[in-house]
Amino acid sequence: MVLAKSVLATSLPVKAPEVLLSFHQAVVVAPHPDDETLGCGGAIVYLRQHNISVQVLILSDGTGSHPNSKRFPADKLRQIREDEVYAALEILGVGADSVTFFRWPDTAVPRLEDNSGRTQRFSEAVEKCDRYLQAHSPDLIFVPWQYDHHCDHRAAWQIVDCCLQSWSPPPRRLIYSIWGDRTAGLATIPEDTTGWRLDIRTVKDLKYRAAMAYKSQTTDLIDDDPEGFRLTTEMLNNLIQPYETYLEID
Repeated sequence: MVLAKSVLATSLPVKAPEVLLSFHQAVVVAPHPDDETLGCGGAIVYLRQHNISVQVLILSDGTGSHPNSKRFPADKLRQIREDEVYAALEILGVGADSVTFFRWPDTAVPRLEDNSGRTQRFSEAVEKCDRYLQAHSPDLIFVPWQYDHHCDHRAAWQIVDCCLQSWSPPPRRLIYSIWGDRTAGLATIPEDTTGWRLDIRTVKDLKYRAAMAYKSQTTDLIDDDPEGFRLTTEMLNNLIQPYETYLEID
């Protein structure tokens, strides 16, 4: 997506955490393990501090982060990343019984194919996700931005968007971005997009601690794949700010 006109995210209005307290059931949809924390960890903390239920759905297995590791093949890496999810969410106040893993292959979350309409695999993904959402009946859903620079993030948006087409009324949808500016974070947004920033200053340290629970992504835990993914200090600084940026659909 080419943004002809954009505005700085720092120009968006700031809202206090109380803006979240009218909801009763939240679902966080994360394409990969750690997206839930990096994208909306602050909001998760506030919701849980006020005893608002938060369910977390992780779509992919996250094993694409270190594809060349011999010591950590896909099945072993998947277990590590899922254990990290539990550790991070415990810090944020979410119990293990509130986490669901769909375990679709990393970089292959089902998506609408260009110029080919809805594929069978995508249709099945929508049905599976819709069953999950119907079971939890959220009035608030956190979902990745449809223009994020990662195919799994865009696929997550497509799946949830298709699910909600039949909901009346639909839940409130808060849209977060991990790779909106390619290098992590969302410094600018389209001029015609509605958005705001959530003040997370009082819980920013908890969000950082939760992010650090992803040792496979932030340390040399997996050191036998030179091309493996690493959340650098710059990326973490971009993603863990005093404010979380959320976009909305008019």
